Amino acid sequence: MDHLGLRSRGEKNVFSGFTTAEMEKMDRILKQSEQLPNSEVIKKLTTGFNRSAGRAGKPLLKWLEVQNWFLDRQKCLMSRDTSLNGPNMNETSDMPKGEKVIDLSKLEYEAKSSDGAWYDVEIFITYRFNTSSGYEVLARYDGFGPEEDEWVHIKNVRERSVSLEHLECSKVMVGDIVLCFQEKTDIARHYDAQVIDIQRKLHDIRGCRCIFLIRYEHDNSEECVRLRRLCCRPEY
Repeated sequence: MDHLGLRSRGEKNVFSGFTTAEMEKMDRILKQSEQLPNSEVIKKLTTGFNRSAGRAGKPLLKWLEVQNWFLDRQKCLMSRDTSLNGPNMNETSDMPKGEKVIDLSKLEYEAKSSDGAWYDVEIFITYRFNTSSGYEVLARYDGFGPEEDEWVHIKNVRERSVSLEHLECSKVMVGDIVLCFQEKTDIARHYDAQVIDIQRKLHDIRGCRCIFLIRYEHDNSEECVRLRRLCCRPEY
């Protein structure tokens, strides 16, 4: 499978608009919850968008841009149907919001493809039991069509890795297994890697300047990378 550049993240900060898939997903979330997602949900959603195939080669989104989209969309929906304004918007929402954060996070997975790289899963289509190896799921990768569907062993499916904010670099320790974006002239993919060494540096206006020496698990090659190329397990 040639998932060239999937989940790649650039360094540009100029906002260039949402893709159709991004707007459709946000619209579904808003209509299903009938209230604005809280900041935690929006930040997770923004991270997912920035790591998806549909944003490859495009500027990164900021979570405030996603939040503003929800605000504008909600106003549009309320103008169409005033019945949406009232009890649903004014109910106490601490528990529902907490439940929605958990539910959204449980729906976001990544799978290890036959090429050894990890890709975001849009949906699990079906599953089967293989008498020789156990359960497998048919995964459709985020940003790809049915022709790229792939059977993946259940052990190669996990909750989606998350990016770290600049001030969270201290959470990455030597020995940690992380997901690292490997970019070469002809290919760009995410692979598991181990942190071998860390050069802690003072942050500046650009954010984290620390340097992480990592060793990729698929080929044992080593590379020095910045925090922006690393993703970590959700428990962080």
